[in-house]
Amino acid sequence: MRRARPVLALAVVSFAAGAVLGIHHSAPPGDALADQFVTAWTRREYTSMYSDLGASSRRSTSLSEFVGDYEDALRIATATQLEVTGRARSAPGAGVVVPVRVDTRRFGSLALSFTLQIDESQAGPSIAWSRSLSFPGLQAGELLSRDTSLPERAALLARDGSVLAEAAPGAVADAPAESNRNSPLGDVADAVLGTVGPVPAARRQELEEQGVPPQAIVGLSGLELAMDDRLRGTAGGALLAGDHVLRYVKPRPAAPLRTTVSPAVQRAAVSALGGQLGGIVAMQPATGQILAVAGLGLDGLQPPGSTFKMITTTGVLSARLATEHTVFPYATYATLDGVKLNNANGEECGGTLELAFAVSCNSVFTPLGVKLGAGRLVKTAELFGFNHEPGIAGAAESTLPPATQIQGELDVGSTAIGQGEVLASPLEMATVAATIADGGRRPRPTFLPEAARTGVRVMSASVARTLRHLMIAVVREGTGTAAAIPGVTVAGKTGTAELKTACTTSSTPEASSSEAKEATKNGCQGSESEAANTDAWFAAFAPALHPRVVVCVLLVKDGAGGATAAPVAREVIEAALQAEH
Repeated sequence: MRRARPVLALAVVSFAAGAVLGIHHSAPPGDALADQFVTAWTRREYTSMYSDLGASSRRSTSLSEFVGDYEDALRIATATQLEVTGRARSAPGAGVVVPVRVDTRRFGSLALSFTLQIDESQAGPSIAWSRSLSFPGLQAGELLSRDTSLPERAALLARDGSVLAEAAPGAVADAPAESNRNSPLGDVADAVLGTVGPVPAARRQELEEQGVPPQAIVGLSGLELAMDDRLRGTAGGALLAGDHVLRYVKPRPAAPLRTTVSPAVQRAAVSALGGQLGGIVAMQPATGQILAVAGLGLDGLQPPGSTFKMITTTGVLSARLATEHTVFPYATYATLDGVKLNNANGEECGGTLELAFAVSCNSVFTPLGVKLGAGRLVKTAELFGFNHEPGIAGAAESTLPPATQIQGELDVGSTAIGQGEVLASPLEMATVAATIADGGRRPRPTFLPEAARTGVRVMSASVARTLRHLMIAVVREGTGTAAAIPGVTVAGKTGTAELKTACTTSSTPEASSSEAKEATKNGCQGSESEAANTDAWFAAFAPALHPRVVVCVLLVKDGAGGATAAPVAREVIEAALQAEH
């Protein structure tokens, strides 16, 4: 037995080696190729996959068609992650099965398999490809499709829990848009709610990837757009391989969504605007919660005129170029680059910065803007939110040119008084006023009461206090006295933006800068007396020392801000303060 042990050990080793070799030789030659092909699919390496196809498959299908089939299938499945979950194994008929897992947004996690046909030739194995290999689980001749359905669109609620908008009785997700939503507020809610309708072309691919069918009704503007993903709920339906179902999920409606909109303030804003072309936004200054929107409040862009002096003054005070007590000479115009920029109606003004701000004196603020400089002026405006997305879907971005494009005293001075190429929305100018009201921290506008948003520090608390004092003087004794409310201290700033032949670098958004400069050089005398030539603005907050509401009003082609926009703002402020009791 001692002599036999080495022989027996050698026999065991030889048997084991033979068994391994036997297994190797009995495995299908296409296993490694199948593993390689499917692994490349999990990485979306389509060119590598295409190179594994046989010559006849490549002749019948171009690379672009091949890639398109796979991308379309993943989009239909709303796939997010792909993974091989096991080793390739033989299947009848020269096939190789490779198990995979497909994680999807709409259909959960799918455990499926590819069944690949392997062609053998002298050049080696290759994949015999057909379109049924564009997704796992498909049999010969089958293609992937999706039958998606949406739940009933969730209701929008006001801040007090009352209904702002809800699905009309019997409405379904793909019904005509006009039959889908009802609002107890009727037309009063239109501006803030916005509209619903068919999927727009610009959003079709994005929404389809989220599982939203092309025939769905989605939000197009206002709250319906801003909160669209929260209102649609979770789409359901069936993922189909030919005629059989790979997975079915039931649509899940979203819960009713409470917003920050106040029905009382919304009614007041719409009533105050009436049939005028313009926009109104009301918000809480500390939180940025939007209480009401009327007209063009979110998406109307116009030159902000002298309401922009809130921004210019912030820059001047922060740079310590002046204080509220700094005295300026009285004049009827300022001369920049050899051009006279007149005060409104050619009036003479000057004195302290406080008085100049109260009466909105251009002959003081245009040279101050030049002294501040384009760089600091633009930087200050951008801290307030200019040249940045407002953070609310569908809201317009307020803009001014980069400092490198604001050249010369005339351009800088015009920009400093909200003319030139400055464009702002009522939402933006309400945000500017809210920043001052909240001690220099810019709130982020929101329609959601639970939104936790840290404000951006724009100015020091001391600069904010000074601006608050200046804005109180505007309403107490300056251009904004029409906004005064008995028993309530209101802080505000008027704006009267010239549209045609204004004494600025450009007269309207449509007019070229060169045209406006030429008009200025030809002796523009100011035209605030022509109501149709000016936009009226007023931005305010109250009570001034403990602000609870900010309101901005824009009235397009409606005269001077102090005469027309300030009384409208007063109505909305009064309604907002009363709604709290």
